[in-house]
Amino acid sequence: MTDTPATPPDLRLEIEGPLAWIVADNPGRMNAFTADMWAKLPQHIQAAEADAAVRVIILRGAGTRAFSAGADISEFESARTGAAAADYDRLNHEAFDALLGASKPVIAMIHGFCLGGGLGIAACADLRLADHRAQFAIPAAKLGLGYNARWVQPLLALAAPAFVKEMLFTGRRVSGEEALRIGIVNTLTDADTLEIAVRTLAAEIAGNAPLTVSAAKLAIDELTRHPEQPDFAKLDAAVLACFESTDYAEGRRAFLEKRKPAFQGR
Repeated sequence: MTDTPATPPDLRLEIEGPLAWIVADNPGRMNAFTADMWAKLPQHIQAAEADAAVRVIILRGAGTRAFSAGADISEFESARTGAAAADYDRLNHEAFDALLGASKPVIAMIHGFCLGGGLGIAACADLRLADHRAQFAIPAAKLGLGYNARWVQPLLALAAPAFVKEMLFTGRRVSGEEALRIGIVNTLTDADTLEIAVRTLAAEIAGNAPLTVSAAKLAIDELTRHPEQPDFAKLDAAVLACFESTDYAEGRRAFLEKRKPAFQGR
């Protein structure tokens, strides 16, 4: 995927075998999200979840300059003031909830700038791979915005509260190296090898048993989001489904026959 000419802002879903790419395409504004793009995100997640062939969902920005600069500030005068602000917040909540509720692994592929709501989106992914030029920030304090607590929670699952406070208090940009150190990203690569690294990781995940991957994701999310009262009945049911699946039988046969298993997700 290469830099694209200026086009109307859009959020595209591109299915490529076991990979579903959700691409923020608003390069003139560093792939900032318009209200329409926020509204499309839950729809694309739902479509990727419903496609049995899809094993991994990948978020990225068009081109290589930016993952996303967050919400499109050009809409703030009309969409984030007065009564309209509540409707805009609802779009944000629904987008973040869709990402957090996805049963399939979600990877954020981060070229360049990852700011504001863009960082919120990336934080809702399961894994984040970035290039060395990546910069992360939440500049709400520089705009006078209140940063919703619901969007802070995913950040606290990645970095220590003191680091998240520093980012919110100062609004300063954090380099890729610092983001790796404090836990915001999993891996840093050169810009020209980032997509290769993402594809390699996604292919490794996609080749494993989908029910097992889904059960692991469910367990980690449940235990970290509800540590005091995790729903162990739900988690036990997910594990039992793995043992009762045809994929488990296939995995055993493949091991005995010394071949690569062909998992079907059932």
